[in-house]
Amino acid sequence: MNVIVVGCGRVGAELAYRLYVSGHHVTVIDRSQEAFKNLPPDFRGRTLEGDVLSEAMLHRAGIEGADALASVTNSDSLNGVMGRVASTVYRIPHIAVRNYDPRWRTLLETFGHQVVGSSSWGAQRMEELLEGGAVHPLVSAGNGEVEICDLVVPSSWSGKTVQELAAAGPAVVAAITRAGRGMMPKPDMALQAGDLVHISTTPDGMNALCQQLG
Repeated sequence: MNVIVVGCGRVGAELAYRLYVSGHHVTVIDRSQEAFKNLPPDFRGRTLEGDVLSEAMLHRAGIEGADALASVTNSDSLNGVMGRVASTVYRIPHIAVRNYDPRWRTLLETFGHQVVGSSSWGAQRMEELLEGGAVHPLVSAGNGEVEICDLVVPSSWSGKTVQELAAAGPAVVAAITRAGRGMMPKPDMALQAGDLVHISTTPDGMNALCQQLG
């Protein structure tokens, strides 16, 4: 896949490198040559310095043949314009834009962009983690018959097994994150207080889990 990443700050550099490691052809555009120092030394994609809104620059980046574009600068207005140009002028099928200031998120979504807001998402996730053992819905399937949720294991459940947690729902335990490291769970795996558990369950199952976890 041919991907253009607009902006080479911390987010752009990380995204570009991940895409490169995954085997994609990556071109990174930034107004400052200094920004490319954020890229790891073994990055072998293309880097272009210049005005990202310049038609000539976009042609140099190969936008006519791009399969995807991500605009991840710290300017919401620039990200919005880049997403709009990519979708309406160049018909790029896969577009994602970064939301830097949460107050601009609604406007970016109005344009129909796929929006990633690190500030909003980060604040939400920290709120959930600080709330302790509550179950937090993430995604609903169908008409809400099944929900994918996560929960933080409370101290009262430390030492109990994945199988016991699944039976309390009932629920399907998909993954566990412990100290930042994701793991595939086994039925006899012992839970630890603070584990982040990703589960699939029904609304009734979620209510049952909330009661069991206190």
